Amino acid sequence: MAAIHNKKRQEEESPASSGMITGVTLFAATLLMLSGPLSILLGTAGIAGDTLFSSPRYAYRFDLTAWGWIHLVIGVALLIAGMGVVAGKSWGRGAGIAAAAISLITQFMFIPYYPAWSIIVVILDLLIVWALSRFDYKTSGAL
Repeated sequence: MAAIHNKKRQEEESPASSGMITGVTLFAATLLMLSGPLSILLGTAGIAGDTLFSSPRYAYRFDLTAWGWIHLVIGVALLIAGMGVVAGKSWGRGAGIAAAAISLITQFMFIPYYPAWSIIVVILDLLIVWALSRFDYKTSGAL
């Protein structure tokens, strides 16, 4: 009887039941909150200093100010999605996956302008999509 009582008490006090995020979801939220400001910084640099990046002959060649605005908007979306994941909102995971996927595509298209930065952010975005797309049995209440 005491074992059953202790098990119920542990379940009641677990992070999953208290609404706290843990494990892979916490990892994804952290990466969202990192990737967002990185994209905002890149966007701000593109908007403020059009001469910062070289503009190669490239199929996806846009004005660098346009790239700056694209990265700024995506960075804000990543931050909002990260806050949604941290707050445990139901839309957080879907928004995080969508924002990270869009960020991944735009960073891939931006590689000729700033390869080192873009490749690092692509890796972060891949990790975000992977982490948020995993089904977490503890927080879903399935078990």
